[in-house]
Amino acid sequence: MTPSARIQAAIDLLDAIIASARDGGPAADTLIARYFKERRYAGSRDRRAVRDHVYDAIRRVAERPETGREAMIGLALEWPEVAALFDGSAHAPLPIEPGEVGAAAGVVPSWLQPLLAAPVEQAALLGRAPVDLRVNRLKAVPADVAPLLPDAAPIVGLADGLRLPEGSPIEQHAAWKDGRVEVQDAGSQWISAACGAQPGMTVVDLCAGAGGKTLALAAAMRGQGTLIAADTIRSRLARLEPRAERAGATFIETLLMDQSHEARGLAALNGRADVVLVDAPCSGTGTWRRNPEARWRLTPARLARLVAEQARILDFAAPLLAPGGVLLYATCALTDREGRDQVEAFLTRHAGWAAEPIDLPVGRPHGAGLLLTPGHDGSDGFYFARLKRGA
Repeated sequence: MTPSARIQAAIDLLDAIIASARDGGPAADTLIARYFKERRYAGSRDRRAVRDHVYDAIRRVAERPETGREAMIGLALEWPEVAALFDGSAHAPLPIEPGEVGAAAGVVPSWLQPLLAAPVEQAALLGRAPVDLRVNRLKAVPADVAPLLPDAAPIVGLADGLRLPEGSPIEQHAAWKDGRVEVQDAGSQWISAACGAQPGMTVVDLCAGAGGKTLALAAAMRGQGTLIAADTIRSRLARLEPRAERAGATFIETLLMDQSHEARGLAALNGRADVVLVDAPCSGTGTWRRNPEARWRLTPARLARLVAEQARILDFAAPLLAPGGVLLYATCALTDREGRDQVEAFLTRHAGWAAEPIDLPVGRPHGAGLLLTPGHDGSDGFYFARLKRGA
């Protein structure tokens, strides 16, 4: 592919990504993979260059643009070397016409600006994310793993945390293949630590997904006790099984719940759990470093639905706790409606519950919990709080 053809390919992909974001379709990474699967002639340099063009354009634009050309012209008007590739040659985009306007630059959609928690450093929300690892204590200790990964640096304050440069191909390394390390953002590791899971406990990961935090809880429990990974989506739980096998966490139990009837499926656990983790569905505003197109998918109506769903999940999670048990609420979101305000509303609805201080050398107190941000903590953005049931 010529450099100009790469620009046109990026425009074509951006058109597909814009439509998918509008209609709730596949993510950008999926669309890019499909695009190149159908175009075997594109070499690795072509694929890398096109992908870089696509994500440079996505990161630059906060509001969903109308077209891929508009998104790429916005980039070209700032980068002369890109503008020069709009040359009208074979397989290239047509030249930029006088007065043709590109998409406006921005970090946060205008409607979302006033909803973000006040301490958030917005410019850092779209920085490049490193590859964070958690050493799996079921199979290894950091002193054994660190020499195998000479490019890795310890994550300050996380005994099992290691950090590699952005884009490091860790899944090709033997330490990952045999389960000695797991890819897990530092923020997620802090949340797992805040749960306080111990060997012999009964622990429920209520929105387990593919089980990243479940595996961290399994390591903290040293494989002893009852650990249940629950979710309403079968395909997500299915991804946990091979990960648990690789990690040596075969004591994990999975529970597939019926959407809207979760309480019935969980009834046998009422009053038994020592710890329940609710890593709730959220806007993902804390993960824009990894998923910048998420800004194009979020709308006020979708945010309102997520806030209502978070409250519903908290309400059916609460009865699972034994007296003195801890409900750890977390979202990878930086809006107060999903974090501080959600926790305050829960405490208002549920008598006999109280927020506990979280003793971690990270984050900033915000309401009853802690706020992590990329700018302040070098991790993805999260809000989390420890809620304790009275004796």
